[in-house]
Parts: sequence; structure tokens; C-alpha cells
Amino acid sequence: MQSNSQSGFHLGIIMDGNGRWATRRGLPRAAGHRAGVAAVRRAVERSPELGIRVLTLSAFSSDNWARPAQEVQSIFWIIRAFLRLECERLCKQGVRLEVIGRRDRIPKPLLREIENTELATASGQSLRLRIAIDYSARTAIAHAASAAASAPQRDEALTADRMRVFLSHALTSDCGEVDLLIRTGGERRLSDFLLWESAYAELAFTDRMWPDFDGQDLETAVNDFKHRERRFGAVPNAPAASPFLVPENAS
Repeated sequence: MQSNSQSGFHLGIIMDGNGRWATRRGLPRAAGHRAGVAAVRRAVERSPELGIRVLTLSAFSSDNWARPAQEVQSIFWIIRAFLRLECERLCKQGVRLEVIGRRDRIPKPLLREIENTELATASGQSLRLRIAIDYSARTAIAHAASAAASAPQRDEALTADRMRVFLSHALTSDCGEVDLLIRTGGERRLSDFLLWESAYAELAFTDRMWPDFDGQDLETAVNDFKHRERRFGAVPNAPAASPFLVPENAS
């Protein structure tokens, strides 16, 4: 296994199945989102000892605005309560919290809680916890591309190769590419989550609903990941070929 950091790796989790978990128990969907908070706490607590240095969680995608207004409000309330109640614990654990995604559409009380928690945990060194709220990977890529197109080019053409370098720097220089991406809840798709960063991520899917996902599930997924051979398009123990190599029998 290769990782983009000697000190740990980047794990992304699509926390899916909260609503179905609740529905199967005859509970309102909001109850599933509340139950999912405990799973977040378990993942945060186990991550440093499993070698995870960055944990990015999908909490609310830009597409989730299509859900019923009451459910959306419940999700935002639950996230706000989580930040308010967990801030002290995160500080003691050395967890640095960051929120990625749009902030202009987030309710102001939640936005204040996000800013307060980010400030309070800014010195955390054991784990970077990134929570994606009102997030779309396509939008993030589009914004990075727009910034590249409008940046001073020093009379150089913005070629595809230069655009790729710019986007890679804009999207991965801070936290690196995703090494392992887990999705709970039985679905097997990325759903517009960390698309650029997950180009070479190892993927793990489980039928377990997010509220039931525990520390042992996380450890099992990480151990499986650590035994995978990541080649990034190359052949193990083989010298890299020149892109200009011409076969001997070529005329």
C-alpha cells in the first residue's frame, strides 16, 4: 500500500442510510440523523489510532436541498447541536475541525457554530476532521477551474496540462488526495463527493447503515485497505516506461 503521507492517510466517508435506518424502525427520518451522530463520534475517536490523519465526512450535499424542508432543518439543527456539544471533546482529543462546501446558504445560527468550532479547534494536531455541508465536488472543481482561467497567466497559454496542475493544487494541496473512501447504506456510487480527490482512492462499500457503523467496522475497512496493493496505473517492481519509447520493429 502507498499513502500520500508517512504520518497517516486520508479517509472519506459517505454517511448513508440514516433515514432508512429510522424508517425501518418506524421512526421519523430525523431520528436516524440523530442516531448517526454517535457513529460520527465513534469514527472520530478511532481514527488517529488507525493511522487516519484526515477524515472527511459527507454530512449534507448540495443535492440534499431537494429533501423535505422539515428534514433539512432537522439535519442543520443536529449538526449545530453536534458542534456545540462536541467542541470541548474535540479540543481535548486534538481534533481540528473544518467545514467544506458553500456557506452562503447555511442558516446563520449554524454558520456561527461552525466558525466558533473551527476557531476553538484550530490548533488540533491528532486529526483533521472535515465535514462537508452544502457540498458539491462538481461545484468545487468548477470554482477551481474558474479561478485558474481568471488568474494572471504571465503570457502562457492555459493548456490542459497546466489546468490539471492548477486544479490538483487547488483541490488536494491542503489535505492530499483521498486514500480510502467508504460508503455505508448499501449504495455503490460517489454521489458528487470528493470526485477529483478520489481519482485513485480505494473504495469500500457496506450494507451497514451509518447509525450502526461502529469502531470495529471502521477497523475492518482500514485493515482491508492496508492490505491492498495500490499501483496507480503502474506495474509493481517494473521500471517506468518512457512516453517516447518506440518499438524496435516500428518503421
